[in-house]
Parts: sequence; C-alpha cells; structure tokens
Amino acid sequence: MRKQIAESIAMHRKMLDNLEADGIDCIESIAKMIIRSITAGGIIYICGNGGSAADAQHIAGEFIGRFLKERKALPAVALSTDTSILTAVANDYGFDNIFARHLAGLVKENDCLWALSTSGSSPNVVKAAELAKNRGAKVIVFTGKKDSELEKLADVCLCAEADKSFAVQEMHQVAYHIICGLVERHFAGEK
Repeated sequence: MRKQIAESIAMHRKMLDNLEADGIDCIESIAKMIIRSITAGGIIYICGNGGSAADAQHIAGEFIGRFLKERKALPAVALSTDTSILTAVANDYGFDNIFARHLAGLVKENDCLWALSTSGSSPNVVKAAELAKNRGAKVIVFTGKKDSELEKLADVCLCAEADKSFAVQEMHQVAYHIICGLVERHFAGEK
C-alpha cells in the first residue's frame, strides 16, 4: 500500500515537472478554451472508454452541477451516458463510430470536444476528434502516450505518461479537477 502511494506521488511530481518544462501551462490553456467556448454559446462534449467514460461523466457533472462554488449550470454533455444512442449506433454503424455519429447530430463551431484516451489511439475517440475538428470545434485531449494519433488532432493536449491506465487516469483526475475549478471561478465572477 505504501509503495503504491509513493508511486502515485512520484507520478504527480513527474507530471508537474513535465508541465513546467514545456513552458506552457496546458491546464490553464484548456480552462481558457472552455471558458471561450461557453462564453460564445458553445457546449463541451466529453468522451472516453471505460474509466475515461466515467471521467467524462464526472467532468460533465462538475460543469452542470457545481464543483466548489454556486454559479450557473455550464453546458456539458458526456457522450457515454445515452445507452440508446450508444447501442443503436454500435449496432448499425459499429463501435468505432459511437461518438462520431453522436457528435454528427450535435457538434458545431464554438463547441469543444474533450477526448480522453489513455492510449491515445482508441478508434472511436479518434473518429470523434476528427469529426469535431472538421466541424470547427476545438479539440481538447487527455492522453497517456506522447505523439499519439489523438494528440495530433488536438488543439491542446495534456499527456500524463505512465505505464498503467489507472495511473494515467489518476493524473487526469487531478488535472480535470483543477480545470473545473478554474472554469468555475471564472463563471462565479472570480478572477
């Protein structure tokens, strides 16, 4: 147990060092992109598979409900929550198209797609990012592999490199909670 906690602390230190070494605060860039989108009337669509699907739902819940402060509900949709759409599209168009087909009916310019994939190569998430980009939406990517197919489609990418998916997701959770807090403070009228 102590070893796992120590490894988690080391991962988070590495993530912090990587963010500082890049000279770009991608977490702040992502928050600003989301704020611009919502201010322009856009919607934040979020997708991922497995644990990343749960993270997508968690992020949407923080935006629609609240994170820490009272403020207006912010427009966010987790694409993994509508089982009728997921199963119908998977049945008729194949699993690789579940998110892209859903977005085809919704996404537009001023929207953002927040795509989570620990591998950076999940075909259904990559196809969603391609469609969103083609529609003029911004693409935010959380991944665990540098130079992935998904990263190449991103307007901004947070890469939390680790050997195991759960470790990538732990770092993603820290980052998306910070982003939710930054976005919320803006819409609560704080700077």
